[in-house]
Amino acid sequence: MMAKMHEADLQQFIQKAATLVEALPYIREFEGKTIVIKYGGAAMQNPVLRKSTAEDVVLMRYVGMNPVIVHGGGPAINENLGLLGITPRFEKGLRVTDSETMRVVEMVLAGHINKELVSLLNLAGGNAVGLTGKDGNLLHGKRIELEEDADIGHVGQITGVHSKVVDVLCASGFIPVIAPIATDVEGNTWNVNADTAAGEVAAALQAEKLLFLTDTPGLLRDVNDEGSLIHQLRYKEVKSLKEQGVIAGGMIPKVDACLRGLNHGVRKTHIIDGRTPHALLLEIFTVRGLGTLVCH
Repeated sequence: MMAKMHEADLQQFIQKAATLVEALPYIREFEGKTIVIKYGGAAMQNPVLRKSTAEDVVLMRYVGMNPVIVHGGGPAINENLGLLGITPRFEKGLRVTDSETMRVVEMVLAGHINKELVSLLNLAGGNAVGLTGKDGNLLHGKRIELEEDADIGHVGQITGVHSKVVDVLCASGFIPVIAPIATDVEGNTWNVNADTAAGEVAAALQAEKLLFLTDTPGLLRDVNDEGSLIHQLRYKEVKSLKEQGVIAGGMIPKVDACLRGLNHGVRKTHIIDGRTPHALLLEIFTVRGLGTLVCH
């Protein structure tokens, strides 16, 4: 009986060794490379997934990669607005952000969520540093103008990324964690879509990979059928799939950010299921990978 148990344990260890060997070519390939991760959805809200995601990111750092996190925080912003008696409003999918709402957005993103993620990564053994687009003039932006002249307040689009502060942190072994708040030469504050910010950051850093953690298996041809996953989306297919409504809602800024990255030196972009424990490791360190690869 003891011998059989020993044999079973040995086989488990052999399997673990085989997994490490499978990861070796990817560790070698991505050493020193920058991986930008848009962190949101269940991976940021579920405690078990939060822990596994933090472990993934810290492991990436320890094997020589430069992970950079860009995070959102829509649900937490809505919750805090509700506590203050402010009803969230949206125009064409964009949060209407008056001055009072902007103060709440900045407080939640920079003061609450960002520091929670920094603490989570540090507890997992990493050295994380929280930033907003104001730090080191990282993200410059301007007001988004809608065609209908609707006033949506402090909602911005990024006009420039000054990535020196991120470069310095990565070179020193830190994990940058970025809240998508931009500024301009007049000192105005702009609320920027986190997916868009991730694409711009990845483009500026010439990242090896841009990864979006979502609450779906990836891009689905039919949102009601998780078996309809599109494993590979090519640039030339995007316009048609938008017209068909396959790329719609919150998937639009993700796909657009992938294309933006691809057009500015990012080698590979992925939309993956953040509900899967250790989704980042499965995508980066295994043959099969996960989700939808968006490519030229």
